[in-house]
Amino acid sequence: MKNVITRTVTGVLFVAAIVVCFLKPIAMEFLFALVTGLTMWEFCGLVNNIENVQVNRFISTVAGVYFFLAMGGYCSGMVSTGAVFVPYLLTIIYLFISELYITTKNAINDWAYTMLGQMYIALPFSTINVLAFNATADGTVTFNYLIPLSVFIFLWVNDTGAYCIGSLLGKHKLFPRISPGKTWEGSIGGVIFVLIAAVIIGYLNADKSADFGFNIPIWLGLGLVVAVIGTWGDLVESLFKRTLGIKDSGSILPGHGGMLDRFDSSLMALPAAVIYIYSLTLF
Repeated sequence: MKNVITRTVTGVLFVAAIVVCFLKPIAMEFLFALVTGLTMWEFCGLVNNIENVQVNRFISTVAGVYFFLAMGGYCSGMVSTGAVFVPYLLTIIYLFISELYITTKNAINDWAYTMLGQMYIALPFSTINVLAFNATADGTVTFNYLIPLSVFIFLWVNDTGAYCIGSLLGKHKLFPRISPGKTWEGSIGGVIFVLIAAVIIGYLNADKSADFGFNIPIWLGLGLVVAVIGTWGDLVESLFKRTLGIKDSGSILPGHGGMLDRFDSSLMALPAAVIYIYSLTLF
């Protein structure tokens, strides 16, 4: 009972923090820069437990946070030149060259896991900025909280719907080798719940959606992409943990595990949402 209460309180605070942060761009930047840093730190700590792996935890974390903030500055128009990414590139070069001057048994492992952290965590989180800042026809950049927030809403609805339907009707395993608890019935139920949520969001925000060219069919497409890719993101993190032989990625969130446990779906869903939205301009 105590664990249920702890999990519920943590979940409510987590959702509240995500929702509130999207009300102001500076709050969004601060919170997700912190999330990026904590997730990078957690990831590096986990891979450093692997034999013959020695990732520079501090520099990798700083690089990931800087990349997120650089993307925020560039996408918001606060920084008008791509030169803002030069310090990040220098940091990556340093992480490669530094292997020459330390005692390491397998430099390739260190390089591989260092870049995996940047690709798996820093890059996906940075795409929040791409979703949140949109240029108007006259070139003015505006802050649009609705699209990135909707991605998280779809993920939460998908998880809740999949759990409820899976608990009631689940019989056929979705991916038993990686996640024995997931079922096809639960996954399909989660998608249906997300599509309903997409219609509601599109209907309640019809005027605002029209400002950036969204209608209900587009919202439905975004919901479907987020639900499907988000489920794969969950499975990818499960595979990561199974490979390391751990149950939870950490314990920073009481009742919910670590940062990777909480943001696993979004690490795939956020860049997928960017791809979906930009693909709309091609057709």
